[in-house]
Amino acid sequence: MNRFIAMLLVCAVGTALGQGYPTKPIKLVAPAPPGSPVDIRARWVAEKLAPALGQPVIVDNKAGAGGNIGTEMAAHSAPDGYTLVIVHHGTMAVNPHLYASRYDPVRDFAPITRLFDSVLMLAVNPAVPAHSVGELIKLARERPGQLSYGSSGIGTPPHMAAELFRRLARIEVQHVPYKGASPALTDLVAGRVAFTIDSLTMQMPQVRLGKLRALATTGPTRVAAAPEVPTFAEAGLGDYEYLAWMGVAMPAGAPRDVVLRLNKELVRALKTPEAREWFAGQGAEVVGDTPEEFAALIRAEHARWGRIIREAGIKAE
Repeated sequence: MNRFIAMLLVCAVGTALGQGYPTKPIKLVAPAPPGSPVDIRARWVAEKLAPALGQPVIVDNKAGAGGNIGTEMAAHSAPDGYTLVIVHHGTMAVNPHLYASRYDPVRDFAPITRLFDSVLMLAVNPAVPAHSVGELIKLARERPGQLSYGSSGIGTPPHMAAELFRRLARIEVQHVPYKGASPALTDLVAGRVAFTIDSLTMQMPQVRLGKLRALATTGPTRVAAAPEVPTFAEAGLGDYEYLAWMGVAMPAGAPRDVVLRLNKELVRALKTPEAREWFAGQGAEVVGDTPEEFAALIRAEHARWGRIIREAGIKAE
């Protein structure tokens, strides 16, 4: 009987929190450095949520370990609705299989909604003598182990996308992990690495300036943000396809009505023509699903990539 009463009290407290929510600023953890794709999307979320909720939404950048540092911090924050976190394929589906993480992506989070699915883009430094995917593969085979690629960290979408490319193309290239997408891009432009497979948001401005050369995008069709860039399938690697996803979550145990309130506001923002256009310009397609649908995706992706990582023998370096 005492246990039953305690459960009722917990539910009552959760409802009370939700009814008055929010009464103070909200922190949105972006587990990546400023200027990165994660940070850019986090600031979009903050910009949309703040006026809808009537409270400031402050982006807190916590970079490192492929997103693990910020994600762990969020997982162990109070489940009161005042700490949100950007989650993605790397932190939810890949990292837990590579690191001794202090969080469980299925157990420790209350998913709110998936923001989008997006393609990545293969880009090379202009000094690399390759103007197509086929030429890059040929070059890598002629120079086994000599070409390097950068990523925003071990287990991040750029790493997994490049690893999939390496395996399907049967080439040997060196992985250079960075603490975020910005330093990886800086070294790619400087010629310290040969290529990356990263977001259009980061790479297309440099392509337009002639500082990078785009070779292919990772989705099933060309994207509006770069219609001149072929897909990997069009470029001759028909088995290759990679879609990254990103969403918003909060620590498990948060009041249910708070989760639903945040879901409602984010989905409303995502379904506007302006949002569709903004994300499409980055090679992304908005989603805006329910908390249950997003939770199901996280479970499925966590299991799928765990199997792929084990079979491929991928290890944290």
